[in-house]
Order: sequence, then C-alpha cells, then structure tokens
Amino acid sequence: MKTEKSCKKIVVKFGGSSLADPERLSRAVAAVVNEAKRGTRLAVVVSAMGKTTDVLLNTVKNTSNGKLEKHELDDILSMGERTSVRIFSVALRTNGVDSRYFDPRDDDWPIITDACYSNANPQRQQCEQRIRDCILPLVEKGVVPVIAGFVGRTTEGKITTLGRGGSDTTAFLLAEALGADEVVLATDADGIMSGDPKVVAEPRRLSEIDVSTLVGLADSGAKFIHSKALKYKPQSVDVRVISSAHGDLTREGTIIRGALAAELDVEQAHGSPMAEITIVGQRISDNLKLIEDLVAKAKVHTTLLAMSMNTNSAILYVSAEKNLDALFNAIHQTVLENEEAKAMAVKKDIVFLKIRGVGLEETQGIIGKVSEVLRVNSINIAGILTITSSILLFVDWNEREKALELIRKSLRSH
Repeated sequence: MKTEKSCKKIVVKFGGSSLADPERLSRAVAAVVNEAKRGTRLAVVVSAMGKTTDVLLNTVKNTSNGKLEKHELDDILSMGERTSVRIFSVALRTNGVDSRYFDPRDDDWPIITDACYSNANPQRQQCEQRIRDCILPLVEKGVVPVIAGFVGRTTEGKITTLGRGGSDTTAFLLAEALGADEVVLATDADGIMSGDPKVVAEPRRLSEIDVSTLVGLADSGAKFIHSKALKYKPQSVDVRVISSAHGDLTREGTIIRGALAAELDVEQAHGSPMAEITIVGQRISDNLKLIEDLVAKAKVHTTLLAMSMNTNSAILYVSAEKNLDALFNAIHQTVLENEEAKAMAVKKDIVFLKIRGVGLEETQGIIGKVSEVLRVNSINIAGILTITSSILLFVDWNEREKALELIRKSLRSH
C-alpha cells in the first residue's frame, strides 16, 4: 500500500505594516493563496491593519478621561485585529481558498489567558488543547483558519490583549500545538538585520540567528521580536522572518533557531574558580590601547569570562584553572606603562553565577530580592552585571552551593 506524503504545515503571521493599505493586504492574501494552492496547510495570524491600534488607543485616552476599566480598554483595542481577520478571511474565500476566521467571542476561540489586562499571559495547556480541538481539524482539511493575533480571552469570557509582541506569541502557540514545520513572520523588513536601518547605513540581513542571541536585541528599540514572545517559541520549530513586500512566503529571510528557558533560574556558569582583577585610575575608558592590552593579556594567559568598565576603572573576570601569577604580573606591567592606570587589585576564588530566563528585564525587583537574600545570609557579592534576560553574579567560591540554593528559592517565590 502506497503511503501518501504528509503536507507541509506552516503558521504565517502578518504584522500591521504588511496590511496597512489595500495593496499590501492584497499581496499578503495572494501569498497565502499561492501557498495553499501548492498543497501547504496553513494557519494565518493577523495584526491590526497599519496603525489602527494606536489610533484606537489615542482616541480612547482623549475621550474617556481615564475612567475606562482595563478590561474595557482591551475590548476596544482588540477591534483592530478582529476587523483584520474578517477582511483577510473574506479575501481568501473570494480568491478560491476555503477559510474561517476566529474571533475571541467565538465559543471555540483558542487563546485563553489570565486576567492581566493589557499584558495577559496565555494559559498554555488550555491553549494547546483548544488549538488541537478547534484549529487542527480545519488545517488538516485544507481550510485556512485566520486568527486574531495579540488578543486573548479569560475563562470568564473577558477579552484581553497580550502586550508587546502579542501576535508573534499567538503564532508560536499555534505552531507548537499544530505541530507546524515552520513559522513565517511577514514584516516590512527583509529579515533581522545587523543593525537598525534607521540608525546605521547599509545594514545586512542575517541568514540565521539563535534565540539566545536574538533576545539580546529584542528590547533594543529596533523592530525585532519582543522577548516576551520568544518565551513561547517552540524548540523544534524554526521561524523565518521575511519581507511581505514580495507576496511570496517562500522568500529567503532570517531563520531563528532554538528556544529559551521559559522560567527564571540560576546556574553556575563556569565550572572552576575565577579571579577578579580590578584596575583603577583616571579616564581609563578613554585609553583604547590600554583596554586592548588588558584583554589581550587576559586571553593569552587564561579565559576571559566577563568584563565591566566605567570611566575610572576596569574589571576583568578570568578563569583560574591555570596558575595566574604570570597574568597578574603582566597586567601589573600594563598598569605601570600607562599613566591613566594607577593600581590593580586581585580577588581570587570567586564563582560565576548566571540568572536567566525570558522576561527577566520585565520582572521588577529581581536584583534587589536576590541581593537581599544573599545579604541576609552573609554572602558578599563580588560583582554584578546585567544583560538583557540575564544577571551575572560573582560570589565567593566556597559559598557557591548555598548561594545557588538561596537564589533559586528566591526566584521561585517571586
């Protein structure tokens, strides 16, 4: 008996700029129609057209005198997406592709959230079950479901919005539950660029990027995917970011691979003790040759794991797996040779701990809470660095197990 090959299954999300006018909307519809006619099974997520959400928000703010309930505001802001699904679905049907739109008022609406209005969190198990029950059968029959992105509904029936990156979140939830082969994010850019085109000249499109790298850019102000949305990206499903301008869902773009830890956690980031080398002086950061020399000498003698700097000091965090006396003397010689540098100090036997997880930068009070629990338990912090979605902590090597346990408990109780 001959086995029929399974069809490719993709989730496509169109951002607001891709639907901003009739010409762009027609291109987006044509891209889905062409892909469906190739035999691809699709689910489509759409944002509000153009600046609709901004217009709605500004209108409400200027007319409600601040007396609107939060759930009422979310209900109003959802109207942009709820209009988009209707227009997009009708356009698909008039172009020969069977389609059905989903509205949060429908009984079989798939995206269920908590009641944190304006920044709601999807209830993943309920979403997954509803997607499999209500969306998957349509996709497998070749019907194209069109789902309002950015929008959710509580178990009590109140409409919510998912906050920044909400339509991407919707697309990722669908992809995981549908067992999609790929997510295609159609935007107004050719992919993820090496720099913001509004800031730098001639940025290059990245052919691919790992989620753990992308999250460092996610909240930079450029139009990258928001870190909250990346929390929901499935490990096994690649994401392709393309330009919608070509009306072709097979276009090359930027492939996003991997996934992020969904929950905040702490780990020992380096297996052996470290040393902290502090160089102090005046306007150290102005002397690039000095900085280059310090980094070069650290790399010659050991592994440079982290570095922090301000106007009058620089701190190198290096692995102490090897005898570091030669490095200390080399760094000291650099201090003597540069008038900006005055002296150096060394702290040995420290451990490198990393706190990470999606949304860390949005969780208020983490640094204070972690610092306090260590202070109360008489564990001194030798150094602390913050990077998007990670906090780097350096404490005494002999306190590492106790520090890990205390920080982990602190994070779980946040």
